[in-house]
Amino acid sequence: MVKKINFYNNFNIKSHHKGSIILIGNFDGLHLGHRKLFNLAKKYKKKFSHKIGVMTFEPMPKMYFKKDIKNFRISSKKQKMRLLNKFNVDFVITKKFNKAFSKTKSTHFIKKILVKKLNAKFIFVSNNFRFGNNREGDVYQLIKFENKFHYKIVNPKPLLIKKKVISSSLIRNYLQKGKLDKANKLLNRKWSIEGKVQKGRQLGKKIGFPTANIDIKDYILACPGVYAVKAKVKKNSKLIKGIANLGYRPTFNGTKILLEVHLFNFSGNLYNKYLTVEFFKFIRKEKKFKNVEQLKKQIKVDLSKAKKIK
Repeated sequence: MVKKINFYNNFNIKSHHKGSIILIGNFDGLHLGHRKLFNLAKKYKKKFSHKIGVMTFEPMPKMYFKKDIKNFRISSKKQKMRLLNKFNVDFVITKKFNKAFSKTKSTHFIKKILVKKLNAKFIFVSNNFRFGNNREGDVYQLIKFENKFHYKIVNPKPLLIKKKVISSSLIRNYLQKGKLDKANKLLNRKWSIEGKVQKGRQLGKKIGFPTANIDIKDYILACPGVYAVKAKVKKNSKLIKGIANLGYRPTFNGTKILLEVHLFNFSGNLYNKYLTVEFFKFIRKEKKFKNVEQLKKQIKVDLSKAKKIK
């Protein structure tokens, strides 16, 4: 049974969570590289009898500073929290990343937050971790204060696969290039989008192919195209096989990114329900067809491919 973890939205944590192991980062996607980090933290927990806490930020700092970045996330905040629950940590601090926090001096972050508020004993950070006003703080500054403030920085080597560092950036790159199999391998699960089904233009229904339409919000835009998927309507319900189009629907001169999901052997109203859509296989890139008849022919081909996916 997975234990319940404590969630905080500030640094005022309970006394029994002070003096913990703190892992800091975005943890977008919680991939195999992150898993390695958490497994190491568990070894420290066993050896030193400290609890494990995670410090993360919302919105992700990159999205805060670059407002033009819309489709970026591998996982939504909800998905991230659920995955962290499975990683068996004791508590999670999700700090709102805003203008005031972005102006925090790096020395203030160390002295007032990591030391005074959290009393962190071990601080896990990646090599490229930057913090404080104008990203002035880095791993070397954290190490410089180790003896003074009696904490220890843990900066593990990144996990490599075929000489490539496993990172959220690499997974985003694979998704954008239609290399879904590679992205899923690094995630150690199927990449998924969760969203509320909204009423669309009902174009699918008109051509005999009804779809549930989902606004992908801040999710990374994977390669626009057709995917074999499985979806579930409720959290604990069974996965239903289906096919999805992620993209702009160029045949119908669409301009908005949309995820359209057609479920096999399903009948029922999905409007306003939340769907979790797991991506199993990339079938083909999105393309503009000369007419609806050509599109319908292609859909039949896509359907037969999607139905073969186990």
